[in-house]
Amino acid sequence: MVPVAVIGASGYTGLELLKILARHPEFELVYVATSEGETTTQALHPSLEKVVQLPVEKADAAAVAEVAQLAFLALPHKTAMGFAKELLERGVKVVDLSADYRLKLDAYEAHYCPHEDKSHLPEAAYGLPEFYRQSIAKSRLVANPGCYPTASLLGLLPFIPYIKEDTPIFIDAKSGVSGAGKKLSAATHYVTINENIFAYNPIKHRHAPEIAEKIDDLFLTQVQVNFVPHLLPLTRGMLCSIYMQLEKPLDPLAILQDLYAEEPFVRVREKPVDVKSVAGTNFCDIYAVCNGTSLFITSAIDNLLRGASSQAVVNANLVCGFEETLGIPTFACVP
Repeated sequence: MVPVAVIGASGYTGLELLKILARHPEFELVYVATSEGETTTQALHPSLEKVVQLPVEKADAAAVAEVAQLAFLALPHKTAMGFAKELLERGVKVVDLSADYRLKLDAYEAHYCPHEDKSHLPEAAYGLPEFYRQSIAKSRLVANPGCYPTASLLGLLPFIPYIKEDTPIFIDAKSGVSGAGKKLSAATHYVTINENIFAYNPIKHRHAPEIAEKIDDLFLTQVQVNFVPHLLPLTRGMLCSIYMQLEKPLDPLAILQDLYAEEPFVRVREKPVDVKSVAGTNFCDIYAVCNGTSLFITSAIDNLLRGASSQAVVNANLVCGFEETLGIPTFACVP
């Protein structure tokens, strides 16, 4: 058994990590912490009563290093890099669910804040297994992608070799409210989100440069990414609609099926996808269709799982040399 820690256990992604790790056959959950102070897992999350009953510490990197070989950081950006730096220096492997290691330095500082761990940033592996599996397996620091980049990149990357030169990509992305986290805001207030849908930070959202950077990283192609996120009156789930122009008509389902045939957590669908079919799982469902050279792609994930916690455990499996499907949820919460 590999002893692991979860730092940042109070949020929605922290809860999902606890649920997955408590049932994992090769990871032993030995340390749970928040940045606030001491409590218990069942006090943080009453749903864990008689399921996961562990003490919750005030996060301390030295204490983690004494008992754990790998730590999951479910912390906000900027906070995460401080813990990651100290953990790595103490020999603990890290899967970071924040944005702190996902981008190159200039892009990160342009869209987030000054980076406080420049020495470890270059060694971070981007945690999208379908495209970065080998580098993840060799790394001790994984930058786990968030929900919007995960759903967007899995849908659009197969078609980048066929994109018409100098044409933009448009991504219309819709997420359940849990993606905004537990912190209260006017936008996530019940009377605002109930029976409502709206865009936020259109075009200017900081996930657009992350998506563009990974396209360039994998294909040496610079593409204008127009990203527009929306909030849905759902607890969990994400649906992305992606629009591209191609050099010539093609069979998009054949391309998807060829690329993802051996991928355990991507399902190519024969009709447009929905969020209910992936809720509670690590699957990404994808469908695509052409109208001449105009391409429409739609992808769906569970924003808390494939977009955060279960993908983080897949990455940890790879880092530790386990089968990547080990302990990963695959049964959807239906009906």
